Amino acid sequence: MGATTVAVLGSTGSIGTQTLEVMRTEPDRFRAVALAAHSSVSELAAQATEFAPAAVAIGDAGLESELRAALPAGVEVLAGADAFADLAGTADVVVNGVVGFAGLGVTLAALRAGRRLALANKESLIAAGPLVQPLRAVAGAELIPVDSEHSALHQCLVGQSAPPERLILTGSGGPFRGRAAAELREVTIADALAHPTWSMGPKITVDSSTLMNKGLEVIEAHELFGIDYDGIEVVIQPQSVVHSMVTFADGSTIAQLSLPDMRLPIGYALAYPERIGTPFGAVDWSAIGRLDFELPDTETFGCLRLAYDAGRAGGTAPAWLNGANEHAVSAFLAGQLRWHEIERVISNAMQHHDGAAADSVDAVIAADRGGRRSAAAAVMGIRA
Repeated sequence: MGATTVAVLGSTGSIGTQTLEVMRTEPDRFRAVALAAHSSVSELAAQATEFAPAAVAIGDAGLESELRAALPAGVEVLAGADAFADLAGTADVVVNGVVGFAGLGVTLAALRAGRRLALANKESLIAAGPLVQPLRAVAGAELIPVDSEHSALHQCLVGQSAPPERLILTGSGGPFRGRAAAELREVTIADALAHPTWSMGPKITVDSSTLMNKGLEVIEAHELFGIDYDGIEVVIQPQSVVHSMVTFADGSTIAQLSLPDMRLPIGYALAYPERIGTPFGAVDWSAIGRLDFELPDTETFGCLRLAYDAGRAGGTAPAWLNGANEHAVSAFLAGQLRWHEIERVISNAMQHHDGAAADSVDAVIAADRGGRRSAAAAVMGIRA
């Protein structure tokens, strides 16, 4: 049996580089045939030199010539907005490590092509769940989540014939766990990026600090596993060792535990239904000491509540929420917004949601843009 071919789209980001780390541990098992990055030419060229893919893509078309000059001979180069999606049918496994709503095209293209989609781009499923769901029935198509929490749920549910009673998503609580709203009015960008247990990109790390990341994961869990929002619970687990749990009707709860290491869920998605041989995240039980659990503070961290509301509203509300959040986080990282104002901006933007159905890609894109416009107006209002 030959090596599993892999397309790593978003290969220079956090998920992409960790995917390549996993592949290095078993070079005879996994072979990179396509790599893609938005603008990191030198890093992408270095990856292509090491992994010798058949094709690479650069999202910023203006960098195509620079990339060509830096690549080994014989590597096909694609460029532009559609280049990532064009590579989504070239491999057995497509790793969608693209950040934000921009990953939607990759998700749709990989499933249409009947590929296994290792999905780290939660936004595309959240924003376009009604469009993604029918594509999961395409022959050969398979969606394996890469988020640690959803990977944990997937692992807990595999082989179970009985439906789950409750999905329990765990979260570390982020860098501001236990702090009251009044204490958070002057926190800095550096404070928000200082995650206590995970190493992630800046956008996701800020989302973790507001608990929006957990809210988006609730919507994603609903889409992935078909469980009603009343059956999805969030619990704070500060050590980030219990990555999620599933409770069944007989009272049994099954959990997946490991140290916080994204290479474990990445390896699980690459090798499924088998497992990789490298023990990323293995627990030394003599050193753990304790496991704590607590309920989230949805008054201080209202973004979690906003996400539940959007999920229950359905239609394009999650896409509107996601667009508003992406704009608000970008404004915060650019120094245009204070941390405690992120929730205010998103809440204001959601009041302008037009209630449209998510019945086409155009409708989802329009909702994403509407959320961003509404958030931009809210930011301007705060700064006025």
